[in-house]
Amino acid sequence: MGRLSSHAAAKITNENQLIKNYEMRKIEHIGIAVKSIEESNVLFEKLFGRAHYKIEEVASEGVNTSFFQVGPNKIELLEATRPDSPIARFIEKKGEGIHHIAFDVEDIRAEMKRLEAEGFTLLNEEPKRGADNKLVCFLHPKTTNGVLIELCQDAG
Repeated sequence: MGRLSSHAAAKITNENQLIKNYEMRKIEHIGIAVKSIEESNVLFEKLFGRAHYKIEEVASEGVNTSFFQVGPNKIELLEATRPDSPIARFIEKKGEGIHHIAFDVEDIRAEMKRLEAEGFTLLNEEPKRGADNKLVCFLHPKTTNGVLIELCQDAG
């Protein structure tokens, strides 16, 4: 194998730095659509061996959320509060189950810009206020092999 020229090495270093600055740092949580938060909290408390740590309404999205901490991971249960909400439509089409995977990002606006430039379709042009004190943006599942992806940044 040949050695890289200093120009090629610098280019790789710059590209790696760019990727490092705008990376998805970890899975922030997995969202599960449920018909009843009350019934599902009982089920998941038995499954995880611990109680949920928070219930929160996100009125703008027509959803109640319940969060469980399981080791370093979080599970978010999502219950529709109105029939026209995204969660109600999801359950009507697909039933209860995994709704989305959320990734923690340092700079949500920069990540949105990067992903849009890569050809992904954003479901909102600006980050929205989500549950658990987060700014959020979703990627259309048609551009992510059928998986709804959520970007999350601490709102501070």
